[in-house]
Amino acid sequence: MPDADTPPEGRTPGGVREVLGNRSAVALLVAMTCATMASTAQFTALGKFVFDSTRRPLDLGLIGLAEFLPAAVLVVVSGAVADRFDRRRVAATAFLGEAVVVVVLALLAARTLDGIALVLCVVVAFGTFRALGAPSGRSLPAMVVAPETVPRMMAFFAGSWQVGLIAGPVLGGFLYVVSPSAPFVAAAALLVVAGLLLLTLRYHPEADLRTDDPAAAAGGRQGLRTALEGLRFVRRTPILLGAISLDLFAVLFGGAVALLPAIATDQLGVGSVGLGWLRAAGGIGAALTTAYLAARPLRRRVGRTLFVAVAVFGAATVVLGVTRTYAVALLAILVLSAADSVSVFIRVSIIPLVTPNEVRGRVFAVENVFIGASNELGGFESGLAAALIGVPGAVVLGGVATVVVVGLWSWWFPALRDVDHFDDLGGTPDPVGTTMEAATAIEADRQERNPL
Repeated sequence: MPDADTPPEGRTPGGVREVLGNRSAVALLVAMTCATMASTAQFTALGKFVFDSTRRPLDLGLIGLAEFLPAAVLVVVSGAVADRFDRRRVAATAFLGEAVVVVVLALLAARTLDGIALVLCVVVAFGTFRALGAPSGRSLPAMVVAPETVPRMMAFFAGSWQVGLIAGPVLGGFLYVVSPSAPFVAAAALLVVAGLLLLTLRYHPEADLRTDDPAAAAGGRQGLRTALEGLRFVRRTPILLGAISLDLFAVLFGGAVALLPAIATDQLGVGSVGLGWLRAAGGIGAALTTAYLAARPLRRRVGRTLFVAVAVFGAATVVLGVTRTYAVALLAILVLSAADSVSVFIRVSIIPLVTPNEVRGRVFAVENVFIGASNELGGFESGLAAALIGVPGAVVLGGVATVVVVGLWSWWFPALRDVDHFDDLGGTPDPVGTTMEAATAIEADRQERNPL
């Protein structure tokens, strides 16, 4: 039997106490907060360092592209690794590898930057570790709590990410004033803490822990065929395909965050501390929204709320592109991040409910490319557009394109748009309703009634 933190008897399952009273769940949340703080602190410092050195918005986009490429190339491998090996150790190893890479960035930041080729190579290495560890890390929340507690745990999991989004950029901005290397040193220390915490996790005895699919371990063509099952599962599940691809294109076109160093310097006239607070403003708005969702999870009109949230994200991006007032820019980022947190909550609740555990790692690997890596690819798109039409024009165009995507996806994916309750996907506290077989049957019925 797997080891676990077993909740006390008599406690209502699925509540806040079921998460905060679980030592492994708390350790996981702290680990992910540290990892997110590290990532955002070093990303804030790196963007500032590169833009101050070259003054080219395109270089900010190239950083995003360098981080995206490993996730795209390793999508097959990373998913199979997550479904074959102990996910705690895989994610921990990835964090420790990222820490080593960030130390190299600290050394580069201590010297004059002649070109960004070496920086891009180091960022590729960072992206490689992230790509290999992300599917395992994303799978862990559903493995340390009881099945009926997963939606609540996912809200806290998203919240831990948002807390890191607040603290990390502020930390990076202030430390950059002290020394360009200081944010990277702090980030490396946080990643080490995160990796060590993951090694302490214990799995819940009621969680579906099957990660020994024989086909996933097969070599040659059979191994490749089974590793690609994640792609096939997403393709034949309209709700998954719609949710993942909607976020992909929204972030792709609305990737204004990558241009914040240029926006802060040229459009708003602020330095590294102001840049840090701009990035933190996104985390503040998102964290407040996520805290509300953790206390009062969304229960009705799930699909339509997802589309409205992404549309608000696009509209706020347009405001960010046109304003030259720092306070208005802060407010725009607060709003767009709050809207994004709603879409994140819905998506991360939907995916585990409709994905069997034996392919969950491979599905999360696909999602990591479409969602996590789309942030980096969106940054490249924004940097390229800024080089052609200027930073304000690139941001406004991206926001408008996001709103257009919402309209198209609402028409193309009626199964996602018409989701009313999470219960429809297997999220009811009734154990029968939470089985993956029931979720698969519901999804098959929706495919028949709402064909693409």
